[in-house]
Amino acid sequence: MPGLVLFGRRWAIGSDDFVLPGAFELFVRLVWWIGILVLYTVHKGQFNCPGGGLLHSYLLGLIILLASIICALSALVYISMQGTISNPGPRKSLPKILYTRLLLYFPEFIWAVVGAVWVSDNSVQCEKTVINGVIGTVIASWIIIIFTVIGVVIVFDPLGGKKTFYLPDGVSRNLESSQSGQLLYNVKSSATRVWEKRIRLLCCCIVQDDDHRVAFTSIAELFRNYFSDTDLVPSDIAAGLILLHQEQDKMENCPKEPEEVLCHSPSSLMTDDLDVELENAAHYMLFAAAAYGWPYYVYTNPYTALCKISGDCCRNRPTDSDITGSDRHNFHFGSILKITGLQYRDFIHISFHNKIYEIPFFVALDHKKEAIVVAVRGTLSFEDILTDLSADCEDLTLEEVLENGFVHKGITQAANYIYRKLINDGILNQAFTIAPEYKLVIVGHSLGGGTASILAIMLRNSFPTLRCYAFSPPGGLLSKSLADYSKHFIVSVILGKDLVARLSMPNMEDLKRRIVRIVANCNRPKYQILLRGCWYEVFGGDPDDFPTELDGRNQDALTQPLLAEESLMVHRSPSYNALEEESHSNSPPQYPHLYLPGKIIHIVEECSSRRLCSSEIKYTARWSNETVFSSILISPKMITDHMPDVVLKALNSLSQERGSCLSC
Repeated sequence: MPGLVLFGRRWAIGSDDFVLPGAFELFVRLVWWIGILVLYTVHKGQFNCPGGGLLHSYLLGLIILLASIICALSALVYISMQGTISNPGPRKSLPKILYTRLLLYFPEFIWAVVGAVWVSDNSVQCEKTVINGVIGTVIASWIIIIFTVIGVVIVFDPLGGKKTFYLPDGVSRNLESSQSGQLLYNVKSSATRVWEKRIRLLCCCIVQDDDHRVAFTSIAELFRNYFSDTDLVPSDIAAGLILLHQEQDKMENCPKEPEEVLCHSPSSLMTDDLDVELENAAHYMLFAAAAYGWPYYVYTNPYTALCKISGDCCRNRPTDSDITGSDRHNFHFGSILKITGLQYRDFIHISFHNKIYEIPFFVALDHKKEAIVVAVRGTLSFEDILTDLSADCEDLTLEEVLENGFVHKGITQAANYIYRKLINDGILNQAFTIAPEYKLVIVGHSLGGGTASILAIMLRNSFPTLRCYAFSPPGGLLSKSLADYSKHFIVSVILGKDLVARLSMPNMEDLKRRIVRIVANCNRPKYQILLRGCWYEVFGGDPDDFPTELDGRNQDALTQPLLAEESLMVHRSPSYNALEEESHSNSPPQYPHLYLPGKIIHIVEECSSRRLCSSEIKYTARWSNETVFSSILISPKMITDHMPDVVLKALNSLSQERGSCLSC
């Protein structure tokens, strides 16, 4: 940090990123050099065979070449180990060494070609050991060259050569001037195009229409806005996440504040209400998980799922339910039947149709709870990911609601699609004609949970008794007014340190600031942070107490940004100087604060032993509020805590535990 400038352009790699890969290559080269040296010494007087003269020159040149590469790599690794992440001064000579190392690839390439020609020559009749040694040398050379090319492609930054982004000192930086304004426009347009090309490449396998093109542009602008104001490389972000995780663990080990202890001890009335909602949530989570179809069923039953659904589904086809979309071999519907335990006749409508802003769902009769259940599927396709990432805000207009507010654009459009299907196509009318006394319940997990929440808000006036259970919904979903309004009929269930439940643009901006601050203020080299962090993540132990520039500073000094942090956020590299100095103080934020829907049940994992958690996992649940999820927590379980099978397991465990306590 900042990104390495080489050949007149910025690269997505730092000058301190060559320690670990360089050390690995240095080890390989040393073993290789010793092996060739031994081979040459043992067979020094035995090069009289046909082709032996060329072999002698090849091995001698290879020994000299490898020795030169080893010297260059040693210097490269040593220089890369100097300084800290935010202090690249001791590494200022690294580009010269790197140029030298790259120049050595040319003779290595020539030597690899010569070796390949010599090996392929049928007239060569030298000793087999020598031939095998040369073959190994040629293979190793080509492998290293290929991996080097792949590495260059990976760290190539398409925006690294945009020198027009930089304003010379003699040019006014007033963005109201036409020149500065044009430069700013060029910067933003170029960055947006680069991100849009990347997204199109990732989504090359799906059919693209106008909705996709609009989504690509919107998502590209989102990524451009997020990454344009820092000069971080990927390894800096990894080091920052490691430091944040350890800092977070140290804070969790501190004694709790009295207020926090009190909020974990709810009243008896709230506890009774929580027990009822947990029992309902455990029941309806089955429907939310079933909406994923056969991928979820196969994932949770890897050995028997295919046999079960292929045997049942191919023998029986649903006749009474209305199925739309592709379900080849009836695997999706068969899996839904297996997971929910319902019969064919209990399904009113099933849609497997999937496009951007149009996600699968089903409507079924739940006789156990006397409910008409609308279950919405979560993220399972590229189209769903595009819907998730369409994170712009839009107004949600509702009748008879005093305060309308902002909502997540992509998820709202998905809710609008299902709303039109349920109302305009008469699906809910059909369901209530069959079971007029049943109540309406809407459920979903992840993207499905967010869609179910907004759909429930849309249907609330028409169905006053409606209930919604949103499992692990996205954090940036509803404005404060809508979140408060939804607490009367929506319950959100969050497990542990689930990342998705804390995802919002303000939270991501906060995470970026935290990463920059802790990385810029750490006085340890990056390779030490990464190595110790990997050990901590795999084997545990006590968090490292890395010294920082914060140590020894008084409280007044901490109110001002530190020099290193300021340089990362303001003084960017020339190629990334996006000129975004316009004031936003008088304009509304592009991504306002959005919150989780409804009342929130937070489930936390507990373990009797901190070292060996092989015993059965225990969970506790409590009512929480949206402010608890206003910051992204770093944890190895931040992804697994979002998985539907883990959420269902936690809910079943809590339901069984509370049921056994009541029986006692």
